[in-house]
Amino acid sequence: MSTANYPLDRTAYLLVDPYNDFLSEGGKVYPLIEPIATQIGLLDNLRALDRVVRTLDISVVIVPHRRWEQGDYENWDHPNPTQCKVMHMHHFARGEWGGEWHPDFAPRDGDIVVQEHWGSSGFANTDLDFRLKQKGITHVIIVGLLANTCIEATARYASELGYHVTLVRDATAAFKPEMMQAAHELNGPTFAHAIVTTDELIAALARQE
Repeated sequence: MSTANYPLDRTAYLLVDPYNDFLSEGGKVYPLIEPIATQIGLLDNLRALDRVVRTLDISVVIVPHRRWEQGDYENWDHPNPTQCKVMHMHHFARGEWGGEWHPDFAPRDGDIVVQEHWGSSGFANTDLDFRLKQKGITHVIIVGLLANTCIEATARYASELGYHVTLVRDATAAFKPEMMQAAHELNGPTFAHAIVTTDELIAALARQE
C-alpha cells in the first residue's frame, strides 16, 4: 500500500502514447503487448484511473509519441533502434487510424496535450516540463506505454527535474514479462518515489479528499 501523499492541485496524470496502434485490436503494436495487457487488465485499469483522476479534478496530460510521417528519420545521422523500427513499420502514422487516440482515452476539454516526443522521454525536446510548471505541478503519475521505454524514460527525466514520480504496475505493459520486471523491480526503485497498483493508487488518491 502506498503511503505517498498527492496534493490534488499539484498532481498531474501523465498518459503516454494512448494510440490505437498500442491499445486497440488491430493496432500494429497491440499484438506484442496483448498477452501482458490482458493478464493485468491494462485497459480496465486505465479506464478506472481516468474516471478517478477526472472526478478529483487532477490535471490530465497526454504525452504523445511522434506520429510517423513520410521521410521521418530517413536522413538522420544516427536514429536509434526504436526510431528505425518506426521508420520501417510506420507506427502511429499521422492521418491513419493507428495514429489516432484510442477512443476511451482521447483528450477532453481542459486536458493538456504536449508536443510529440521523438525519442522515449516525454520531456526531452518538448514543452512538458514548461506546461507542468505553469500549473504548479510537483507530483506526476505516469501511465501508458511502454513500461521499459517511454514510461521509464519519462519517469527518470521527471525525477531528474525534481518531480515526485509514481509508476503504476498494472497501468502499463511491455513486450515481455522480463521487461515489466526490469521496469518495476530493478530500475523503477532507483528513481520512482512510489510504485503501486491501480487499486493502491486509487485508495491513496481517495485519502487526499
